[in-house]
Amino acid sequence: MKISELKNYFHEQLSGLYPSEEIQSFFYILSEEYLNLSRVNIALNPETEVSANDYDKFQIALFKLNNHEPIQYIIGETEFYGLPFKVNKYTLIPRPETEELIDYIISNHKTTTQHSEPTSILDIGTGSGCIAISLAKNLPNSKVSALDISEKAIKVASENAEINNVNVDFFQTDILKVTALPEHYDIIVSNPPYVRELEKELMQENVLRHEPDSALYVTNSDPLLFYRSISRLAKIHLKPGGKLFFEINEYLADEMIQLLKDEGFKKIEVKKDIFGKDRMMKCVK
Repeated sequence: MKISELKNYFHEQLSGLYPSEEIQSFFYILSEEYLNLSRVNIALNPETEVSANDYDKFQIALFKLNNHEPIQYIIGETEFYGLPFKVNKYTLIPRPETEELIDYIISNHKTTTQHSEPTSILDIGTGSGCIAISLAKNLPNSKVSALDISEKAIKVASENAEINNVNVDFFQTDILKVTALPEHYDIIVSNPPYVRELEKELMQENVLRHEPDSALYVTNSDPLLFYRSISRLAKIHLKPGGKLFFEINEYLADEMIQLLKDEGFKKIEVKKDIFGKDRMMKCVK
């Protein structure tokens, strides 16, 4: 089969399930991954023959896409903050809004930090390690640690740290059960589960079916459960003047402000993402 024929076949198999532009994006991602052919290569060489083995790879990918499996899980990787990350069903796929959280932390750190001592950072609920690794890569004078409840997620995150050539101390912990953290930190950051059960109907099918529930959802009755536990630990384990950063549910900013006030934090700040949604918070011990 020629690459041009495969492209048409691929579109036909997914037509009606995904928008045309997304199908095209999937095809080029898989062509790069399986055939080492770029979009330009395909356009210039439409007669290129696709081997039976490579055709089978596309068939498997089509089956998974028809089952709404995310393309990142199919190829086993994604890009976040300009860095490569392995992902699988045990890790949440990093979102663009979380890149804004990284920007928020880095810009704040560079404008407020004056001492030359290494900055100690803890990422709570690290998943693929995207936050911890991106901070370690972009704040070289830092000592970064990260925790997660999932041993399998920690394994993926450790591999990602090695891929990106950074040192991050990963450890497994259930943040809802511990009463203390290993040390004291200049910065604690978390993107914990914050999607309420009532908001599930707003989620895309690929997220609902394939991404880990434990990294996404909280109950309607106590949606700030993780934030409360993390805030209480942060109050104890942040150094004087240390900062706590969160990614938050856009609908719960007011409740988050009240929670942080109740826990005794100062200089509470809500920051909007590029879509104008309340998405990030910062406060000071």
